[in-house]
Amino acid sequence: MLALLAAATLTACDQEPPPAWSGYAEGDPVYVAAPIAGQLLELQVQRGDTVAAGAPLFSIDIIPTRAARAEADARLAAARAEQADAAKGRRPDEIAMSRAQLAQARAQSALADSDLARQQQLIGQGFISAARLDDARATAAQARQRVRELESSLRVAELPARSDQQAAARANAEAASAALEQQQWRESQTRQRAPAAGLVDDTFYRVGEYVNAGQPVVSLLPPSQRKARFYVPEPELASLRQGQAVQLSCDGCGAPIAARVSYISPQPEYTPPVIYSNSQRARLVFLVEARPDPAQAARLHPGQPLEVRPVASGAPDKAEATSPSTSAASGAGLRQ
Repeated sequence: MLALLAAATLTACDQEPPPAWSGYAEGDPVYVAAPIAGQLLELQVQRGDTVAAGAPLFSIDIIPTRAARAEADARLAAARAEQADAAKGRRPDEIAMSRAQLAQARAQSALADSDLARQQQLIGQGFISAARLDDARATAAQARQRVRELESSLRVAELPARSDQQAAARANAEAASAALEQQQWRESQTRQRAPAAGLVDDTFYRVGEYVNAGQPVVSLLPPSQRKARFYVPEPELASLRQGQAVQLSCDGCGAPIAARVSYISPQPEYTPPVIYSNSQRARLVFLVEARPDPAQAARLHPGQPLEVRPVASGAPDKAEATSPSTSAASGAGLRQ
């Protein structure tokens, strides 16, 4: 048994540790900007602060946008009033006036018809001329036409606007509503919040300065945007693949940080100016990126030197300590 233990010890000593590659930590900041221009009114964070998702970052002067929104409100109210007016007939007083005119015209028509009947009787008795009868007939016909005209005017007064006019009024109301929504969105964009939790990497403006539309005011560094960048020599590149587990070590970091390869550059960082040979190929290095687990990403600081080692396939995690049964068996073997 002692001979077996000695042989196992020698075998373990002969195993070389996996290769280590040098690299550094890097972060991809998230730049927060306002899509509208204006004076920086408030800056609620400073460089180095840690903010939660949704925390207020800064605000732009909202006086111009508020005035534009008030104008959009007024235009929408006017468009909706026009749409409602197009769906109605005339005012009740106007309809009442049309009805009174129609009643008057009907009375005049009845009077003209009565006068025509009398004129017809008188011409039969020879008391009036034929010209007088013709005048009475024309007057009666004119009165009847006036009645029909006012009846048509009353029907038109009680009808709403034409379908085309109603469609135009409805379209104007919809356009005014869309313009109001746009102004409401612009007003909401004057106040920017953190899209994710993270570290305030930098601020680029001071309160009172004018900020152009789309110009970043704050940069955030969420833990999910921290990564390791390291360089792998060409002979060792074949041992890496996308998604492979690696461990990151750094000064003062304590236990290694678990990460996975997220990017392998297809191009070498350095190419000799001559034809490749076995010795010169070793001078080629390829950029590789690995992203740590989200729970451990905050332990990395951009610019920090790192040492990266691959995790051997099937190797137990650090959290898996030697099981009690194995320890007991080893102890029993030693006792024997």
